[in-house]
Formats: sequence, C-alpha cells, structure tokens
Amino acid sequence: MSSLTILTVPAFSTLCNAAFALRREVFVWEQKVPEEEENDELDLTATHYVAIADGEVVGTLRLIDYPEHIKIGRVAVRLHYRGRGVARQLIEAAMADARQDGRDRFYLTAQSDKLGLYRKLGFVEFGPEFLDGGMPHRAMRDYDKDTATLSN
Repeated sequence: MSSLTILTVPAFSTLCNAAFALRREVFVWEQKVPEEEENDELDLTATHYVAIADGEVVGTLRLIDYPEHIKIGRVAVRLHYRGRGVARQLIEAAMADARQDGRDRFYLTAQSDKLGLYRKLGFVEFGPEFLDGGMPHRAMRDYDKDTATLSN
C-alpha cells in the first residue's frame, strides 16, 4: 500500500460518493445490512472522512456532532486494505480534528467482533450487547461519565 491520505469531504462530493459506495460494498454486500438501515438522514449533516491509497478510497467514517459528544460511525475499510491500520489512522485523524475544535468526548457503537480495535484507541464498552443491522454491537465511549445521555 502506498502512503495513506486522509481528507474530510463534503457530503455528496465525488470523494464522498466513493465513500458511500464503499460503505455499500462493506455493510450491504459483505455484511448483509439492509440498505435502508445503512443510509440515513444523518449523512446530510455529518462530517465525512475518506482514506485514499493507491488512487482509490479505501476507508471511510463519519462524525456526528451531538451536544454531549461526537459520535464516530460508519467506519468501513475495503477488504484488501484491512489489517493495515487504515481504520485506526482514520479514527485518530477524525478525533484529532474534533479535539482542535474543542470537542474531546467520543462515542460509538462497535460490531462486537471489532471491540479490540476500539479498545486500543482508548474506548471502553458499556451497556448490554444489542443487534444493529443484524449483527451484535456494543456501545463504547472514551470518557467516564456514568450518567451520560447518548444519542444514536
């Protein structure tokens, strides 16, 4: 893999549309998430990130800004680029950007088989396991507040 370039991209720009196609590839085709669950209105206001390597979008995620925290979501990496640190670099870059804006509380829901990645980034799971898109997930946060009100 050549070096990785991480960019924020406007919703429905050419690069963001490539990110949406990657999300469809990973979540809908590979993981069998119903397409109507993968696409939602939050894409219109989210901050979208892409990771580019070898001339193509190989990873993506979105940030949703809630008053109580930033939610990291829709983390997807193209099959042939998994295990190379793409997701970690994307998440670290997105969190660094949010911290520059004074935001330092992050929340996500992780597929249960991916908890290790998020633990390495400082996230701790809480609450019961639940199904999302037909797959078991856990809520995770990188801050300690027992009474936090969390948005989806």
